[in-house]
Amino acid sequence: MDSRELDLIVFGATGFTGKLVVEYLHLKRNENSIKWGMAGRDIEKLNTLKESIGCDYAPAFVADSNHLDSLIQMTKKAKVVASTVGPYARYGSLLVEACVTTGTDYCDLSGEVHWMRKMIDRWQEKAIENKVRLVHCCGFDSIPSDMGVLWMQDRALKKTGSYFPHISMQLLKISGGFSGGTFESMFNIRAEAEKDKSIYKVIMRPYSLNPDPEFRGPDSRDLKGVKWDPFSRGYVAPFIMATINTRVVRRSHALQNFQYGDAFTYEESIYCGRGWKGKLNGWKILLPLAVVRLAKPGTWLYKLVRSFLPKPGQGPSKEKIENGFYHLRFWGKSADGKVYAALLNGKRDPGYGATSRMLAESAIRLAESYDKSNKSGGFLTPATAFGLEFIEVLQEKVGMVFIWDNE
Repeated sequence: MDSRELDLIVFGATGFTGKLVVEYLHLKRNENSIKWGMAGRDIEKLNTLKESIGCDYAPAFVADSNHLDSLIQMTKKAKVVASTVGPYARYGSLLVEACVTTGTDYCDLSGEVHWMRKMIDRWQEKAIENKVRLVHCCGFDSIPSDMGVLWMQDRALKKTGSYFPHISMQLLKISGGFSGGTFESMFNIRAEAEKDKSIYKVIMRPYSLNPDPEFRGPDSRDLKGVKWDPFSRGYVAPFIMATINTRVVRRSHALQNFQYGDAFTYEESIYCGRGWKGKLNGWKILLPLAVVRLAKPGTWLYKLVRSFLPKPGQGPSKEKIENGFYHLRFWGKSADGKVYAALLNGKRDPGYGATSRMLAESAIRLAESYDKSNKSGGFLTPATAFGLEFIEVLQEKVGMVFIWDNE
């Protein structure tokens, strides 16, 4: 048994999302026996946060993303570190190294595919050796997608006797906001890719997060335009998070020994509606995506776009967070061509209200299973780290409701 002072530490606790995670852990303090603390660069900000929330019982630690020694001292104190400090390509690498070195499990909210690929290549073997579990994408990207596919395939096996060889997820409706930190991560990826063109290749490759980065499978590149969809019988448009979510789902499939079959495919899009209105809605979605693609770092358009966006540390109001929601539909196609559907309805703003709870519950689950002698290490996905049992947690704690829409 590895004796640690705390079960988990929230790193980046004074940031916009970090505060939401801390508030949630404080709110749920009487529902479990989890001992948690917080960490960041500024002890005064940490103490102010503790006072404002009323969680004086939670210890605070000073640690800096750019100083490995401070991160090692922090990670030694907890079984799990949950990081909200992005962009992860800029601030996350040394923390991953510290966790692998000290045997501390780790989870984050990264959606930076090229950085995750880099961490897997650098630390996978050592993480397995030290039995350290590292789970990226523990927020809206990519828990609904990854756990949704796991749930769909479980239902498929029970209802049809076999797994779906194809699943498609469509975003139906969403209400919420974005923080400056999210945009900062997006622009950082763009800036790094402009300096190193190979990053674009990693991001665009359908199986870029598979254990074998050179893996070739039946999935093609993500949707780029507006098209008519045979499942919904309407038009669909590109979903900006598909570049992350689809790679995570495919990594899960690979880590599960391709149990859905070698022909399994997965895709994501935004449902826009039927007829000419649906097609027009799709073109409206393409316009801002085109602007983002054209806004290269250093250009006047890049500066103009950034001037209209929230700065790091800013985000939606508490009212908007609590009143937010998201609705997703999953389509499954059986081997005999029959189509099945399911809904995933989520409460709260997906990027913050829901995401902060997803990260907190992910960290709690890692902490609760930390001392198991049979645990395996390495870079896992939400589905492979937490399993089907996590669905109940998501429904009860996060407000994600899964509905089989065929009965």
